[in-house]
Amino acid sequence: MLTVEMLAAAASTSAEDGIWLDVIRKMDEVYNDLLQYEVALEEKNATLEDAQQFISSVLTSMSDLLIVCSRAGVIESVNEALASLLGVDAASLYGRTIFDLFADEESREEAGRLLSDQSSHAVEDIEMQLKAANGTAIPVSLNCTPRYNGVGKMLGLVITGRPVGELRRAYQALRRAHEDLKTTQQQLIHSEKMASLGRLVAGVAHELNNPISFVYGNTVAMKRYADRLTRYLAAIHGDMPREEREALRRELRIDRLLDDLPSLIDGTVEGAERTRDIVDALKRFSVTDRDERQPFDLVEVIQRAVQWVCKATANQFEVSLSLPESITVPGSAGQLQQVVMNLVQNAADATANARERRLEISGRVEQGEAVIEFRDSGPGIPAENLDKLFDPFFTTKPVGQGTGLGLAISYGIVERHGGKLTVSNHPKGGALFSLRLPMVAG
Repeated sequence: MLTVEMLAAAASTSAEDGIWLDVIRKMDEVYNDLLQYEVALEEKNATLEDAQQFISSVLTSMSDLLIVCSRAGVIESVNEALASLLGVDAASLYGRTIFDLFADEESREEAGRLLSDQSSHAVEDIEMQLKAANGTAIPVSLNCTPRYNGVGKMLGLVITGRPVGELRRAYQALRRAHEDLKTTQQQLIHSEKMASLGRLVAGVAHELNNPISFVYGNTVAMKRYADRLTRYLAAIHGDMPREEREALRRELRIDRLLDDLPSLIDGTVEGAERTRDIVDALKRFSVTDRDERQPFDLVEVIQRAVQWVCKATANQFEVSLSLPESITVPGSAGQLQQVVMNLVQNAADATANARERRLEISGRVEQGEAVIEFRDSGPGIPAENLDKLFDPFFTTKPVGQGTGLGLAISYGIVERHGGKLTVSNHPKGGALFSLRLPMVAG
């Protein structure tokens, strides 16, 4: 039979066991937490090592110079590019001040100003002199950016840069590449211009034929008149009686000859001037323009371009003009004539299979700009091609019938003249090219 003392002892033992179980459970929980913390710590450490390795590889592979310093100018980090340039070991620079890196007092003073400046703006392209291990000065171009901690306090500077000689070589190479590009661009423009001129030879020849034929016909007539005048003058200065001279005058129709002579001379001069104008226009169109800022009449250029293209186009291509009497714009008449000829020729090609081959050219002045619109009666431009139309070498024409350079070069010419060339499909059908050019001020 259980006594009171036995029951009390049993209860005490059960209580102690419960306390130990609680302690063991808590220890297990703490141990598990420690394991998880250790795993997380190892993962973060691995991530940190990867980040450090990444940063280290980036710094090592950088060709630009890098210096990280404190607000006091103490060097905290440099890359191999700087150490290699100076001819020193990178580790030997840590803990020194950036003032030790410079070869002259002026550079050290500039570094002091950068460290004392508390503003948040970066400083770019400062030319300073670094000192190599052998004592020689190395000119460099440096960029300085402040670095901050999490609460916005300035910690120091990050300085990057590269040797000035390298920059100058890069600038020279860039300048040469730019000049080569400009030369190539001019050659492309000239080549496309010559190709356009080649396509229009038949029209130009027809245009020249009229005044030359007129001059030739008048010259033949004046040659006959000269023979008759020679006979009559010989009779006057000879011993021919007066009655016979009068009869000869009537026979040779000297009075009618003298009446016709002024008109023949005027016609010949007009034909010669017309020929000269055509040749002059050809020269302006074909030669490379040197001065592209001469004012000229855009209406005259459009009329001449239309005339040349239409003369060379078969199957009745009709062009209607609705233009002001005169529009004066600055630039190159020859280059803008090439633009207009390209647009007119493209309209002629686009309407080749249309029932009506028609191009409407309208012009107006709008807020100091000349606006010229070219609307053809063709099928229009597929929507997927609208964004590509001014791309070099893009063409929808069969092989051998187009280089894909005409519109690209025209776009560039208009852009260099401060204008804009756009294309869309007209709501009533056909393609619509819009040419905008700034006019002569005043």
